[in-house]
Amino acid sequence: MISATTTAYKSAGPVARLQAFRARLRYTLDRPLTPYLLIIGSTLLLVVLGLMMVFSASQILALGQHRSAQYYFLKQLVAVVLGLVLLIGFAAVPVAVLRVIVYPVMFGVIGALALVAIPGVGVEVNGNRNWLDLGLMQFQPSEFAKLALVLWGADLLARKQRNGTLDQWKHLLVPLVPGALLLLAMIMLGGDMGTSMILVAMLFGLLWMVGAPLRLFVATLGVAVVVCTALVVTVPHRAERLSCIGVTKLDPAGACFQALHGVYSFGLGGLFGSGLGAGVEKWGQLPEAHTDFIFAATGEELGLVGTLSVIGLFAALGYAGIRVAIGTKDPFVRYAAGAATTWIMAQAVINLGSALGLLPIAGVPLPLFSYGGSAMLSAMSAIGVLLCLARSSSGAKAALAARSKNSRIRRRLARVLPRRRTTARPAPGPARRER
Repeated sequence: MISATTTAYKSAGPVARLQAFRARLRYTLDRPLTPYLLIIGSTLLLVVLGLMMVFSASQILALGQHRSAQYYFLKQLVAVVLGLVLLIGFAAVPVAVLRVIVYPVMFGVIGALALVAIPGVGVEVNGNRNWLDLGLMQFQPSEFAKLALVLWGADLLARKQRNGTLDQWKHLLVPLVPGALLLLAMIMLGGDMGTSMILVAMLFGLLWMVGAPLRLFVATLGVAVVVCTALVVTVPHRAERLSCIGVTKLDPAGACFQALHGVYSFGLGGLFGSGLGAGVEKWGQLPEAHTDFIFAATGEELGLVGTLSVIGLFAALGYAGIRVAIGTKDPFVRYAAGAATTWIMAQAVINLGSALGLLPIAGVPLPLFSYGGSAMLSAMSAIGVLLCLARSSSGAKAALAARSKNSRIRRRLARVLPRRRTTARPAPGPARRER
């Protein structure tokens, strides 16, 4: 029997159906657990799809290095497992614990960055010295500088707001800006301009959330433009990357090779792609197909549908992070959620723009998707922090408690009902025919 609601919906006109759909969608998005579930769902889908693409894009490279075809995939799988441990750990602790570990994380990152700057200790890869050799793996401290700025900046601004001093410029800027500049300087010593750009975006995000005046943004943006211009002009390969924006043909000197073949990958993919594992650009034409340009490899093998799916998952993650930030009265939760969301979204935009030829190649991985152990661990930590903040609201706590209670009731019923079925009387046999 069809319900009255379903009958009324089917008999309604297109405008009424659209209004009903919008009302149902708005109700679903406004539920307290929606941001929490969106963060979990989009993260898991990005990680699983990223593992598939890392395996597909790295096989040829691994075989060319006389390694197993699963070499990079297995390393990424280990990083995902360790990242899940960090994610669950951050998600399970109360918000108060996050505020306790702020300064240990900050000072630990500064110490690790100082070790990277020491000649002979820091490891140089592709012209940048950003790694520490830990034996079994290489560790990139600059990836965790983003996590340190999220926690430290949020805690600092929350305490100043509680004390009522954020309306004064010196309390608004000090020590937030000097601390961020210290991290930036230590990262730039190793030549990692991509991570520095993300930290600048996070700093702007924190200042915007706290209500900094417009003239401050204009002045800071002017200084940032001057510094970035100086850094680009003084390093030849950075100026070359800037000239590769919108490239359509190969330079006679071989410049913009990577950017051009990234665009070729999208063109070869078409609407539905050539199929998982069937891409040809990864056979040596597209450098870093499993790391910085994994989105281009995705475009070739999964097509426009696959790339739009990845973008949609990042959009869902960004929406959930913004919902967490604006749906709380706790200043620390607001600033930490906003900074973490700015981090993930800014890094994703820089990577996607580089692969599409719309931005200069910055050398930053696609969060939760590209190959890279340190990047995966830091991104998973950010997601764990977001989950911790998402479940800290009263509405989310009540919804999670109700779900937990319902699951306990179901488990008890599952234990009781089978016993009742086994002790029930057997069904009666066929009745005797009366004569």
